[in-house]
Amino acid sequence: MIKAIAIDDELPALKIIENFCEKTGLIELQKTFSMPNEALKHLSKFPTDLLFLDINMPAMSGIELYKSIEQNTMVIFTTAYSEFAVEGFNLNAIDYLLKPYTYERFLQAVNKANDSVGSSSLIEKSLDQYLFVRADYSLIKIAINDIILIEGLDDYLKIHLHNNPKPIVTRMTMKSILDKLSSKEFIRVHRSFIIPFDKIENVRKKIITIAGKEIPIGSSYESDFNAIFKK
Repeated sequence: MIKAIAIDDELPALKIIENFCEKTGLIELQKTFSMPNEALKHLSKFPTDLLFLDINMPAMSGIELYKSIEQNTMVIFTTAYSEFAVEGFNLNAIDYLLKPYTYERFLQAVNKANDSVGSSSLIEKSLDQYLFVRADYSLIKIAINDIILIEGLDDYLKIHLHNNPKPIVTRMTMKSILDKLSSKEFIRVHRSFIIPFDKIENVRKKIITIAGKEIPIGSSYESDFNAIFKK
């Protein structure tokens, strides 16, 4: 049985999840929460395999909540707003349920979670394998390990990739893409540059070299970079 909790500020939505979980025979729904802060207290004390998590909540969004928990937990996002789907899948969500959903659609999502448990591959949080961005009127999947440099240009980013001479240009801010990346793997070193630690070839004075490209270290980012890089 998969141990799960459900978080939604709407009590009828929680009741539907409770009924559907019981019907599947696969999910042990241990608790339901209408207040995100109460759910966070529970998650800090009890291991949980799966979250049913509403994205659009007034006190704290489901995205913010999921990013803040420390244990590796699968998530199935639920929401009435389809525009949140991309953000949900950026966090390697098991599935995304658009309200109102049927039991059949719910069961499909639960089976995906069950398959992940069976193959011993619990989905990890956003910091892991892929990133989705919009570019050229398409949704593009990027392997995070292929990123060698992110360059900011006003409201756009140029994402430079390994073995790809043409960078991907997407309308995003530096802050928004940093939120999707692991702080253990990426750091902002300049108002216009984010880099991955493992791609650094050398550092000389205030210049970082990655894949033959020279990136300056901005004065306001120098102390943070040096503190982490020395470790």
